[in-house]
Amino acid sequence: MLLLIPGPVQTRPEVRAAMAVDIAPWDRDFAPEYIAIREKVRDLAGGVAGRHVCLPLQGAGHFITEAAVRTFVPPGTGKLLIPMNGAYAERMARLAREAGRAVVALPAPDTQGVAPEAVAAALAADPSITHVGVVYSETGSGIVNDVPAIGAVVRAAGRRMIVDAVSAFGALPFSLSEQPEVDAVVFTSNKCIEGLPGIGFAISPVERVEAARGNAQSWSFDLADVYDTAQRAGWGSFRFTPPVQALHAFGVALDIYLAEGGQPARLARYRENCRILYEGAQQLGLRPYLDWEHQGPIIALFHQPQVPGFDLQRFVEALKRRGVLISNFYNTEAPTMRIGCIGHVGPDEMRFALNALRGALEEMGVRRRDAA
Repeated sequence: MLLLIPGPVQTRPEVRAAMAVDIAPWDRDFAPEYIAIREKVRDLAGGVAGRHVCLPLQGAGHFITEAAVRTFVPPGTGKLLIPMNGAYAERMARLAREAGRAVVALPAPDTQGVAPEAVAAALAADPSITHVGVVYSETGSGIVNDVPAIGAVVRAAGRRMIVDAVSAFGALPFSLSEQPEVDAVVFTSNKCIEGLPGIGFAISPVERVEAARGNAQSWSFDLADVYDTAQRAGWGSFRFTPPVQALHAFGVALDIYLAEGGQPARLARYRENCRILYEGAQQLGLRPYLDWEHQGPIIALFHQPQVPGFDLQRFVEALKRRGVLISNFYNTEAPTMRIGCIGHVGPDEMRFALNALRGALEEMGVRRRDAA
């Protein structure tokens, strides 16, 4: 089965095989492997040894995002501005509110990245805002927010930033050293590094972590406590039982990623995947949700055919019979179809997927002139 969703992604056989081992997470033989993973990830984020740290946490992307919000946005005095141009921005806002943090929503369309000028204006209008939370790659619609440009206005305003790079990290460029306003950039093991699900990572400046002690109001979601545990017990230590097999597999995926050429090579492959899909789907009569100038490389959305009897779940099942699996839900107001461009896939797989799309549309009686 060809998995074309924005995560968990299609993985290589070597990565899946790495899960098939029994490992004790506190075994001293595993500690060096875990330390190496933390250091490699820190370096990928543009971090510097001694200045920045990698803080892993068990769970999904929502877990590490909530942990970053709880840890770095102080309760009572902190206020988080979030550009609301997608489903995952809405989720960040909910995580923050349910953690008791004040949220300022900045309305924006989900068809293009938020304008840095709009962020700057919102910060100028409310001096009590302490942080900006931004989703780098919004998989609800496929857009990419310009994190460096947004960061520049946040830095100029003397505020802090949290970057949800869950579906961006490893493909879209990012450097903590170049963006000192960032308290944390967060991502997971199962997206652009092409590992398996189970663990999230926050990369943060040491001084910001040390200043955040006592903020989280949660032991499980306290990244400062993750840091303090590492300081006390060593960087190969864990607070609670981790998904150690997923970590081991992530280490394999990370080595493959670096051998492939790292971020530039991964981005080039995903961009080509997206181009092939975007153009090929249009030839089938499907209408993209985004104009190409706003289309990110991670996932592409297409309007569902407006014909009687079309049903997304039936369409997904028709694709599955042809060896392709896409998402069976959408996050946009208009009915759309979400097709991922990331994972261990390339041009041949995308062309295979287009043939499957053609067959599924024909099975459902959707003619090319009806698809749009």
